[in-house]
Amino acid sequence: MLTACDRTNIIGITLGDVCGIGPEVVIKAINLLQGKHQSLPLLIIGDAMAFKHFCAMWLDGWDILSIDDPSAARFEPGILNVLDLKNINLNHLTQGKICPEAGRASVEYIKTAVSLALSGKILKVVTAPISKEAIHKAGFSYPGHTQLLAELTSAEETEYAMMFYSSKLKVILTTIHVALRDVPGLITQEMVLKTIRLADRSLRHDFGIQSPLITVAGLNPHAGENGAFGREDMEIIKPAIDLAASEGIKAFGPYPPDTVFLQAVEGRCDIVVAMYHDQGLIPLKLLAFDKAVNVTIGLPIIRTSPDHGTAFDIAGKGVANPQSMIEAIKLAARMGASERQYCSE
Repeated sequence: MLTACDRTNIIGITLGDVCGIGPEVVIKAINLLQGKHQSLPLLIIGDAMAFKHFCAMWLDGWDILSIDDPSAARFEPGILNVLDLKNINLNHLTQGKICPEAGRASVEYIKTAVSLALSGKILKVVTAPISKEAIHKAGFSYPGHTQLLAELTSAEETEYAMMFYSSKLKVILTTIHVALRDVPGLITQEMVLKTIRLADRSLRHDFGIQSPLITVAGLNPHAGENGAFGREDMEIIKPAIDLAASEGIKAFGPYPPDTVFLQAVEGRCDIVVAMYHDQGLIPLKLLAFDKAVNVTIGLPIIRTSPDHGTAFDIAGKGVANPQSMIEAIKLAARMGASERQYCSE
């Protein structure tokens, strides 16, 4: 049984798009991570009927407790606590298909989780995958989780970034989901400096790394080679690194993108600042496809997520790999521990 103080350590897990693999990886992760022993105070945020419907084959031995407030949760062996929004009509859903109703519901799960975190009713948030197409068809214009989370927490663009974590490689992105042709115009000295600062702050406060070493990837091949292949590296990225260094941040580069990630894997730095999405995500997924975790840093709440999508093509087949969700839950439990007081029996 958890004490009243333990309840402030609750990790809320949103179900994501229930027509995808979200519910499946959530229940599989809980089964594999802790079984029915409830060693972690986990609170599922979603629609209880949808959860039962899409997770029926993995619920043997579990009692589903449908609640309307975290204070009603019972963290006992064999009990799954579901904060039930009752916001889905199962007749409107087809697993493995884009469904606007599932998109709308997935946004409502996130809004609820963020509200609970901001009010202190839960400590951290883990989000199952959402479908951008489904939420757009439901009338929302968000390009993804990150921008929605930023809006809900009133975070300015200069305050947050996407980090991807694995035991082998950590990457932070300077630009996020934008067309490749637009990336050079978005790379400014301010953006690069902001990303370096966020990396340094997060590694210190969230991950307990006392003196982080940060390497910065160049934008162009060979990091521009002194202007031979573009001038952004010498005129924009290098000055940003120098400014960060003048603030006491151990930032280095820009280094050629084809070698900088090897430096990180070999332990010569703690994180790589990538200039654009695929520059950072290709090496990360090559090294840790099933174990990488997406972390939104700079927000007033801790949020992690598995580094994969809704996988509609395998939804409902029972073959989804929950490892990234397991890692997301484990990382959420660890993050910020040095900054927060935990209760012990």
